[in-house]
Amino acid sequence: MKAQYYIVFFIVLLLNCSGSDISAQDSLLVETGEKKMFRADPMRATMLAVALPGLGQIYNRKYWKIPLVYAGFGGVIYAINYHSTNYNVFMKAYQDFTDKIPETDSYLKLIKNADPASYDPVLHPDTYDPSAASWYTDRMLRQVDYFKKYRDLSYIAFAAWYLVTVLDANVDASLLNYDISNNLVLQMFPSQSVYQGYAGLGMGVGLSFSF
Repeated sequence: MKAQYYIVFFIVLLLNCSGSDISAQDSLLVETGEKKMFRADPMRATMLAVALPGLGQIYNRKYWKIPLVYAGFGGVIYAINYHSTNYNVFMKAYQDFTDKIPETDSYLKLIKNADPASYDPVLHPDTYDPSAASWYTDRMLRQVDYFKKYRDLSYIAFAAWYLVTVLDANVDASLLNYDISNNLVLQMFPSQSVYQGYAGLGMGVGLSFSF
């Protein structure tokens, strides 16, 4: 419970830091006519996102992104837990199957549709089939490799998603500072230049943007 209180205190402290001096320093509420516009600082948004996922989005006032941020982390953490658990189960089963100790028989819980007398060289040395024992050994090793591979990929996905949330906070803060005037004008006019083409002389058409 104390850890949860420390986390809440840390979040409140960061939010206060991000909100302090917001009208005088990096983040500004700029008056544009009758409307006040929030000006975010990309560096501050990035540092907050690095400190705790979601804080950068809160700082940028993109509150609707918070569920997406933590849904992504929740999915990745579930994948890590699922593959790690199964990796440990099959690794222990493989070790128990090959250690020649009768008391270590966790593999029996995984092999449910076969009689141990047909494949277990430790519990049934007189009746087991060597080819069956080899097949089950290979199968458990394949499962170990499979879950190890996807466990490692899940850790990579966690780091990648963390980086995405940081970049998202930085890009959002940068775009908030990108001001485009409402007076956007497109003009089309004949060009005064004359050029020599394959079919002879010709006139050009020009475009002009003003904003």
